Amino acid sequence: MAVFGIFGTETTSVASSVYYGLYALQHRGQASCGIVVNDDGVFHVYKDSGIVNDVFTPNVLKSLGVGQMAVGNVRYGTSDTKDRINAEPIVVNHSKGRLAISMDGKLVNAAQLKEEMEMEGSIFHTGNDAEIISAVIIKERIKCHSIEDAVCNAMKRLKGAYSLVIMSPQKMIVARDERGMHPLCYGKRGDGEYVVSSESCALHSVSATLIRDICPGEILVFTKDGIRSITEHCDKAPERLCVFEYLYTARPDSVIANCSVHLARKRAGAFLAKADNVEADVVIGAPDSGIDAAIGYAEESGIPYGLGLIKNKYIGRTFIDPGQNVREDKVRIKLSPVSETVNGKRVILVDDSIVRGTTMARVVKLLRDAGATEIHVRSSAPAFLNPCYYGTDIASREVLIAVNHTEEEIAKIFGADSVAFLRLEDVFKLGASGTCKGYCAACFNGEYPTEIPAVNKGNKYDQKISESKK
Repeated sequence: MAVFGIFGTETTSVASSVYYGLYALQHRGQASCGIVVNDDGVFHVYKDSGIVNDVFTPNVLKSLGVGQMAVGNVRYGTSDTKDRINAEPIVVNHSKGRLAISMDGKLVNAAQLKEEMEMEGSIFHTGNDAEIISAVIIKERIKCHSIEDAVCNAMKRLKGAYSLVIMSPQKMIVARDERGMHPLCYGKRGDGEYVVSSESCALHSVSATLIRDICPGEILVFTKDGIRSITEHCDKAPERLCVFEYLYTARPDSVIANCSVHLARKRAGAFLAKADNVEADVVIGAPDSGIDAAIGYAEESGIPYGLGLIKNKYIGRTFIDPGQNVREDKVRIKLSPVSETVNGKRVILVDDSIVRGTTMARVVKLLRDAGATEIHVRSSAPAFLNPCYYGTDIASREVLIAVNHTEEEIAKIFGADSVAFLRLEDVFKLGASGTCKGYCAACFNGEYPTEIPAVNKGNKYDQKISESKK
């Protein structure tokens, strides 16, 4: 998931700018997208299932009109929230006005908050956490002097990972959870426009210059009078940036916590090479997010880097597709081997991670069929051993291949000559040149920075009456 927002004082075609920003963030979600434009307090919204380029046709962008600010979102659908109704931003009318909210992340106390508010008479239409957050904010807004005060109070009740862009008729509010688990930054364009984004790569797409990251627990308030930072509203907590941002989620040309994602991935590859003793003729990367680590491996080991796999650029990221059959079908048309690179060669194949493992066997077979004599699979992430509760679609340990299999067993399943993962101690060194003070690596080591939610019983409204009584 990703958020994007623009705040200015002049009336412009802000929808087009948000479109380009979301286009740059498409790698973070391909299930749905949306844009809300604010024209002097009047909101114009369009959202739908699908990728940015398909949803926002020229006619749709024209229908959004002009405005002084806008907020957008791209979202990947988990198995239980992939419907069109869950597309963001969420737009809500309330007694003191209107707000639009865009979110990246996931709450661990969403079910508890939702149940409490339903018992008080609140009504929910979607299955995503952004609507729950909007309800908490509106409940506080009724009692508060300003929207930013309401957000401050609401954050005391929100537990988990969240980066938020909230638009009221006159203000844009940006907030990041107290541990800073997902990235969020802002920059400036021209004399009076400010741009907020999940990643810095999207700032470049709209000719904005990065100013800095939003600090963990910080709220920024954008108004016609300037920018105000609020930091005293919530308890301090140790910083825990999701390390998977460096390994897979973020785009390599982004900078997170003053560290280049590209450089962090090259470090991962170098660490792999230092711990390895396999002999090979060529190092290749699984495109696209395995390429940077493969380059790092090649540079550290002295084994030549080669272009061994070509990716169909019109296929989205298979990791974030809900449903195993969808992932497997896409792999069949996603990758093609370059036989000139791998034929007759001992190959080291570096991928960004091995999660479920079901697609790697297909990739290994492609390389075997192209003539590779040996295939050594290397993961630039440690072994996934635990579910994620903060926004990555890893719901249970049962789907993780490394939970029940050793590296030798995994190699046999893949049809590879060997398999190895990044050492856990090395994953905390990836952002060494940056300013982050701590990482969440719970998917690797099981050390969750928050309480974990109760077992998800699913949406009760999707259960048949006979099933709900069991």
